[in-house]
Amino acid sequence: MNFVGIIAEYDPFHSGHALQLRMLRQRGASTIAVCMSTGVVQRGGVPILPEAVRVRAALAAGADLVVALPAPYANASAEQFAAAGVHLLAALGCDTLAFGAETPEPAPLQAAAAALCSATFPAALRSQLESGLPFAAARAAAAETLCPGAADLLQTPNNILGIEYCKAILRQGAAMQLLPLPRLGAAHGTAQTGQVQGQALASASHIRQLVHTQGIKAASPFVPQAAMELYRQAAEQGQLADPEKFSTAVLTLLRTKTPEQLSTLRGAGEGLENRLYAAAREAETVNDLYDRLKTKRYPTARLRRLVLDAVLDVPAAGLPALPPYLLVLGAKHSALPLLKHAKIPAGASLAGLAGQDQKLQIAADMHSKAVDFSLLCRYKIQPMGHAYTAHVVLL
Repeated sequence: MNFVGIIAEYDPFHSGHALQLRMLRQRGASTIAVCMSTGVVQRGGVPILPEAVRVRAALAAGADLVVALPAPYANASAEQFAAAGVHLLAALGCDTLAFGAETPEPAPLQAAAAALCSATFPAALRSQLESGLPFAAARAAAAETLCPGAADLLQTPNNILGIEYCKAILRQGAAMQLLPLPRLGAAHGTAQTGQVQGQALASASHIRQLVHTQGIKAASPFVPQAAMELYRQAAEQGQLADPEKFSTAVLTLLRTKTPEQLSTLRGAGEGLENRLYAAAREAETVNDLYDRLKTKRYPTARLRRLVLDAVLDVPAAGLPALPPYLLVLGAKHSALPLLKHAKIPAGASLAGLAGQDQKLQIAADMHSKAVDFSLLCRYKIQPMGHAYTAHVVLL
């Protein structure tokens, strides 16, 4: 293990993330690269803090290099999210992929991934779906028939994402070893808190809720001191995400769409475009919109991502399947020479990358549009074009 990669959102960067970086150093990592969501996040929203703030927090805590997981790929299913991140870190030259997991052992995660990638899995899944099970339950049941124990692994969020990382490595033939680390202190997506080595830990979702209801100071027990200072400054400058602005922006943009336009979106089909069109015309808030869209057939997370894809006009066709460039958001000077060995175009200027060919331009424009939307949803609205003019963070 020499060059370790992490796929993360850091929404926000907290003490659990800092602990993970320390654990990697203790295990011998000489260089740590982070592939971080930008513009939007996987749950179908915008990050609570802008990219530059999250990048500085990660570098201050021990990361050496931070590259973008571009917006169209960040707001995607776990499978697509994982595939994009693995592709970028492999192109960067990482030899190890580290991630948190409820089951921090590579073998069972890899076995479950192999079952999901097997030629017999589609038939097994179809059989379970025909029995009337919802998709997630049918997927777990089908995997269990091929790999005993897989169903239990597919019940917990970090294991699910870890299995998707394994699938991506398998399908892409990426030369990366797996390093699953135990998730400590606080369960993903809950209000549970914990303590490790004298440090209070909480999930990112709980910290976001605290900030939205009590202000930025409420994050202090769960965030490294250096990061907390960055967050205080960002809050004073109006850079925190404003849920009300997000809600208004989403509904405003959705109400300009026709059913025909919605039918061309990534993730549309099977009448979802009509359901979204009708819900947008009646909803009073974005949460009301999500409630109106709910159905037993589709997970809420998928519907939230569809809403954001509709806002950003992410097409069903035309976007490269995997990110075609490595955009450097921040780095320590010592890590910059690593970019010379990248297997895809790499650099700190989105404009410079976009100008290389049409495929890069399409992906860059989609990314820029998402960053613009994110900056519209801050307490202090920021100007457009930031993705093309932002400076790399260097330490």
